Amino acid sequence: MVNLSPEWEETAHRQQQILTRAQLLRAGFDDMFLYRQARRGHWQRVLPATYGLFSGVLTDEQRRISAVLYAGAEAQLTGLAALAWYGFRYGPPTNAVHLIVPHHSRRKSSGHAVIARALTLDAKARHTPLYPVCSPARAVVDAARDLRQLRPVRALVAEAVQRGFTDLAALDGEITRARRSRTALIRKAFAEVVAGTRSAPEAELRECLSDSPLLPEVLWNPRLFTADGRSLPTPDAYVSEAAVALEVDSREYHFRPEDWARTLDRHNELSRLGILILHFTPAQIRREPARVRQMVEEAYAARRGLTVTAGVRAEPRPQSGPGC
Repeated sequence: MVNLSPEWEETAHRQQQILTRAQLLRAGFDDMFLYRQARRGHWQRVLPATYGLFSGVLTDEQRRISAVLYAGAEAQLTGLAALAWYGFRYGPPTNAVHLIVPHHSRRKSSGHAVIARALTLDAKARHTPLYPVCSPARAVVDAARDLRQLRPVRALVAEAVQRGFTDLAALDGEITRARRSRTALIRKAFAEVVAGTRSAPEAELRECLSDSPLLPEVLWNPRLFTADGRSLPTPDAYVSEAAVALEVDSREYHFRPEDWARTLDRHNELSRLGILILHFTPAQIRREPARVRQMVEEAYAARRGLTVTAGVRAEPRPQSGPGC
């Protein structure tokens, strides 16, 4: 057991038992003592010149703290690590902690600390007692630039907008700032959200139907009204010419009984007006896109020109697009 002065006990407590070599030297220890503590397994060297005053696995917060202490006072948390800090649910799991540092910094990535030099740091970063966290818009764009598949990028963009972490204008500003450097995937995902899709599975359904030579324009999350102007439930997608509504049914959304009851109410409200509702799961869309497209095409062909829903009017949902 190592005794620290009250001042350094407080520092260690605040930093969750993570201290830098410089801090430990100021606390009165020397390098040989640090070496012996680590060698005996009482402490651990978690990053260069950065120590955990304990043995065992680091928590997510300890990884973040150690990475920022190693990267330097000007470092900002970004990417998936920042999104996890904000509470995003759908980011790919990772132990890496991504940070941006000023372009003049010479600190390099090491261990779980992944460091990128930036021409400009995030002026909208949120400052916490231990480290600054990039704004959600900056963190989403930085995370997307390090991903190689469209699906997780779609999920991040959709969650950022739907859960109110950021808005389209802020995302557009960050995409513009990043220019063309590894932004192809987020530009595509952003365009899908602007066009009306609200989730990654919806975007995959949109992509699935876009290749159809038979289907007319599909409205995404449109506003539906009765002849007397009463608002109707909004389906995920709608083929107006055939009165076919499409719903993407997520197990997460329907897990609670009240959510399932709300879905049934929406279904019944549209069905009684003659609208055919087709339900697809994210797994169906992902694994059997040709079959999903065929089912929608067949429903459209069978119902094209039906007049039973002549009293239902569909309007595209306006978007808060870039610059708005």
